[in-house]
Amino acid sequence: MATAMASQAALTAMPNGQEAVKGSLTQKFSGLKVAAFPQKKDSVALYAKGKTMLAMTIATDVSRFESVTMAPADPILGVSEAFKKDNDEKKLNLGVGAYRTEELQPYVLEVVKKAEKKMLESGDNKEYLPIEGLAAFNKATAELLLGADNAAIKENRVATVQGLSGTGSLRLGAAFIQRYFPGTTVYISSPTWGNHKNIFNDAGVPWKEYRYFDPKTVGLDFEGMIEDIENAPDGSIMLLHGCAHNPTGIDPTPEQWEKIADLIQAKNHMAFFDVAYQGFASGSLDDDASSVRKFVARGMEVFVAQSYSKNLGLYAERVGAINAIVSSADVATKVKSQLKRLARPMYSNPPVHGARIVANVVGDSTMFDEWRAEMQMMAGRIKTVRQRLYDELSTKDKSGKDWSFVLQQIGMFSFTGLNKAQSDNMTDKWHVYMTKDGRISLAGLNLAKCAYLADAIIDSFYNVQ
Repeated sequence: MATAMASQAALTAMPNGQEAVKGSLTQKFSGLKVAAFPQKKDSVALYAKGKTMLAMTIATDVSRFESVTMAPADPILGVSEAFKKDNDEKKLNLGVGAYRTEELQPYVLEVVKKAEKKMLESGDNKEYLPIEGLAAFNKATAELLLGADNAAIKENRVATVQGLSGTGSLRLGAAFIQRYFPGTTVYISSPTWGNHKNIFNDAGVPWKEYRYFDPKTVGLDFEGMIEDIENAPDGSIMLLHGCAHNPTGIDPTPEQWEKIADLIQAKNHMAFFDVAYQGFASGSLDDDASSVRKFVARGMEVFVAQSYSKNLGLYAERVGAINAIVSSADVATKVKSQLKRLARPMYSNPPVHGARIVANVVGDSTMFDEWRAEMQMMAGRIKTVRQRLYDELSTKDKSGKDWSFVLQQIGMFSFTGLNKAQSDNMTDKWHVYMTKDGRISLAGLNLAKCAYLADAIIDSFYNVQ
């Protein structure tokens, strides 16, 4: 009886003196208010002595969340989930952009271990950071992006707020756009990283696409890109990949970047750079930041989101930044205050551990040099794998097809040109796990598996429509 009374129930008054019994539950109720719940119900009528008879309706198997549908698997992270369930020993996970050693194992940079040891020995506390993050990190990340001697830094025209890696930094920038540039459309490359559209959708920012990839050449559709930027309404925002375009691995040449900057400046657009691979693409921090620096050198105002997941291997630490490079120190101060205002109800303040790692590595000349050497090592291994894959494809494919696009791409990804059906064949027949747009992560490949992967690509390309 006590259990039944504890259930969420709706009580409905019955005429005085009426007696009803269903089941074996009887109890006295008097002076109870009626509560109605629009749920599935099993009714139990109760007998009580006195002036009032009540019927108690007990809700069973009911949830307020019944209307919630199952979300689809994430197109990138879902690949790893499927990979783990496959027991075939030949399987390859080329879906997620995370660096692996030649033994296909996760890699923690030696310089990160040294920085963490230094942090442990110094006895750093775990107090809350300010909303804008760790000051030493913010200084270091802006200088890495622009160069320590950049005029924008010297003139205090850079507003930097530590964010939750690249994703969180993009999201914070999107929230700023929604609030302070309402109705402005963000133009995103076609194709782009799978999470870009989600970020702007959830921030309530309208977006459209500009042409980027040419499937005929498996290269950059530069003419289409320029035409779409030209046709966008003046004052639009152009989301650009600073280096190592994801998913294609195709970057504009330095000369093409100049033309892109010319047009964006002429149209009064604003560039929003996503810089996720600085130092990891070419092995050079300066070379990989050259596109951003071209725009800033012209005095153009830009947003830049940064991530340290790839170049320092801090995937789980969620450390990054949103930077607004603007026209004056006064504007920078105001922009930073509003970015902080947006961050406060979103996540309050950022985590400290990864930020301290970055600040320690950049702030110590010895560790900084060691970091650059490790970045060059990681970038070099990917370049070696890329070359071997090209060699295997060229040797095994007797049709004379030109596979040189594999070498012309940069960074951890290769855009194979395979369609969804062909990508499904890669997984279903060859146990090669990849995103359905044909992207493979060369960071998850080793030299020993290149021949096997080449066989899978050739089979899927020629035998599946």
